[in-house]
Amino acid sequence: MLRIIFAIMVALHGLIHLMGFAKAFGYAELPQLTQPISRPSGTLWLAAALLCLATVAALFLTPRWWWLLGALALVASQSAIVISWSDAKFGTLANIVLLIGLLCGFVSRGPLSLRSEFEHDLGRVQPATSQEVLTEADLAALPDPVQRYVRRSGAIGQPRVHNFRATWTGRIRSDVESQWMHFTAEQLNTFEPPQRFFMMNATMKGLPVDVLHAFDAGGATMRVKRLSVISKVDLKGPDLTRAETVTLFNDMCFFAPGALISAAIAWEPVASHTTKARYTQGANTISAELTFNDAGELIDFGSDDRSMGSTEGRTLTRMRWTTPVRDYAQVGPARVATKAHVLWHPHSGAWSYGEFELTSLAYNVRP
Repeated sequence: MLRIIFAIMVALHGLIHLMGFAKAFGYAELPQLTQPISRPSGTLWLAAALLCLATVAALFLTPRWWWLLGALALVASQSAIVISWSDAKFGTLANIVLLIGLLCGFVSRGPLSLRSEFEHDLGRVQPATSQEVLTEADLAALPDPVQRYVRRSGAIGQPRVHNFRATWTGRIRSDVESQWMHFTAEQLNTFEPPQRFFMMNATMKGLPVDVLHAFDAGGATMRVKRLSVISKVDLKGPDLTRAETVTLFNDMCFFAPGALISAAIAWEPVASHTTKARYTQGANTISAELTFNDAGELIDFGSDDRSMGSTEGRTLTRMRWTTPVRDYAQVGPARVATKAHVLWHPHSGAWSYGEFELTSLAYNVRP
């Protein structure tokens, strides 16, 4: 909503600049502009108008770079205003708003932002090349509930999943006492090699909070910035890598069922609706328990190998973690759960720190 309001303001500001162009070239009588405007100055007014409108278009079409066009628009606009100061000085107020927007755009989308790091990470991902199809024979080594789940997802007869890209909406909080923060998020996971890049944009009391999780051969990192520039959390190391290995496996289970034939998974059948799994990546082997319903849907995932970050974002504490899901539907290539809760289970009692709703899913994408 703020972006739309900002875009409308910039567009109107740009259209107002057309008045100076029209007066300079005699296209309209504008008594509110009392000073004469030369044709070169009128051309500058026109340039400012076009740059403002281009800035609005770029805000939606190329959000990573819109602030560059906006900076040019700001310079052109303020230059025209200074030339006709007595008539146009109040336009400076609109340019102050534009400047604030440009600063926000630079810190949130510019080369030093977490968003830029996320896009750089995606650019390093190699696209899948194999078109090998998943067959019924590939499921032979899986426990019965997992076999039923993979079939139910629609993966049989489809290309094997090498990566997936997903988008989300939802809300999240840091502890039981904290307010919920609404967010949008997107991620890319690959399975050979194992990688996970997750970017979240949240709002807390109307102010932006950016979160970037990255997992690759170098280990896992987690970074959080308030106002896109103030570092709140900067975690890395073996404990985080182990915790994020759990997340990587969780993602595979819920959003890429066809990838569960991986040799990195050792299965241990438990009952008709439950199975255990041990997932190995590098030095880490994590365990999880998967629970299914009568319809063959995976409805819960629990692990004792994930760690909760402290409120100040400096330490990790091993704790049971579960992710009950619901509302299965066809999303892109697969039938998957579309809503999930994520819960910690301290001794004081379980509590939910996040609610996720899946909005898109695609397999074997080209980043």
